[in-house]
Amino acid sequence: MKFSELGLNDALLKAIKRSGFEEATPIQEQTIPLALQGKDVIGQAQTGTGKTAAFGLPILQMIDKKEKAIQAVIIEPTRELAIQTQEELFRLGRDEHAHVQVVYGGADIGRQIRSLKHHVPSILVGTPGRLLDHLKRKTINLDQVKAVVLDEADEMLDMGFIQDIESILKYAKNRQQTLLFSATMPKPILRIGEKFMDHPEIVRIKAKELTADLIEQYFVRAKESEKFDIMCRLIDVQGPDLALVFGRTKRRVDELTRGLQARGYNAAGIHGDLSQARRMSVLKRFREGKLDILVATDVAARGLDISGVTHVYNYDIPQDPDSYVHRIGRTGRAGQNGISVTFVTPNEIGYMRTIEQLTKKKMSPLRPPTDDQALHGQLKQAKIEIEDLMNGDLGKYTQGASELLDNYSALDLVAAFLKNLAKDEVKVKITPENPFPKTGDALLSRVKVHCRSNNNH
Repeated sequence: MKFSELGLNDALLKAIKRSGFEEATPIQEQTIPLALQGKDVIGQAQTGTGKTAAFGLPILQMIDKKEKAIQAVIIEPTRELAIQTQEELFRLGRDEHAHVQVVYGGADIGRQIRSLKHHVPSILVGTPGRLLDHLKRKTINLDQVKAVVLDEADEMLDMGFIQDIESILKYAKNRQQTLLFSATMPKPILRIGEKFMDHPEIVRIKAKELTADLIEQYFVRAKESEKFDIMCRLIDVQGPDLALVFGRTKRRVDELTRGLQARGYNAAGIHGDLSQARRMSVLKRFREGKLDILVATDVAARGLDISGVTHVYNYDIPQDPDSYVHRIGRTGRAGQNGISVTFVTPNEIGYMRTIEQLTKKKMSPLRPPTDDQALHGQLKQAKIEIEDLMNGDLGKYTQGASELLDNYSALDLVAAFLKNLAKDEVKVKITPENPFPKTGDALLSRVKVHCRSNNNH
């Protein structure tokens, strides 16, 4: 379902498009219309299913920008989730000029108090303990709050925050709407629904199961410092038509993109910090086949519908099993076969087994290709593309080639050509955090890119 069918205003639809979302996830499709009607909602869905936008978009639409008061409170179990939620709401609400602030424990409360006094936020995101601390200090006022969101409620239950949550809800006594999201529904969570919610609508999204039997799933066991070299060798041997590489963070995406480009691969990356124009340009090139490898974070790739992806490489194992299903579901579409490769460090093997239980399908171990096998793959691909070049009009180049052959042997000319492509004089420092290539490793990959570039032009 398209976001334009859900009743959202033009400013939010513009923000959604800028973020690269193309289709609503099931939790968004079912929750947004109910929330826009002002109904209380209990949503059962796993992490990584798009819950933040499911509750964030209706709240952003509900906010009255002229009103200088906190109008919505979002309670998250951890500082990491609170920061992540604040960042996503800020991006989505930029065109609405909605002020979103986050408060959490472990940070300077004095600085938070000064910020709250200087500019009262329309939306306040926070952890239970720190929100309650501010309420007791009377540094925030929830009298004009219209909506409260309890996110990851079962996790807050496990962390012992239920009494804090009940106290916060009592402070927000004038609220008109309560939205609760949880992966599971134990009795204490249901009691919150009964006690603090008004005839809530129940939205249940089943945990995703992998139905795409056309996807061959592999894992490679490797140390962190080995992963980049192994991935490059796999790309050379497997020769993907279109490949998605997933990194866990924006920084990782930038590092992988730079590393792949330095080794001569036709790659680009997308994440939330890029401008809309840059994101759309990269995605357009990838859809049109002008880009071989797209590196992305989970958030940046959410909602993307790109056909023709043949390979998915999980450079970092996903943070939750549902994200794994979402990632590899980008390939194996429309009856086409797909391949996924997940890199697993020794201490991640147990978590990988959890993912296998969700998907009900075991990943097959994959032995990393040797340097010789990678070289063979590079040569094979280069040979195919050079044969394509031979079909073009070479007449205007033959005189220059003949003059060079009068002075140099064919072998020396090819060696000089490869040396130039390899940029042998460039020295690049290699670290696990900044996985740039050895200069010699780039040699045949640069031949491949050079051939493709000439063929396209």
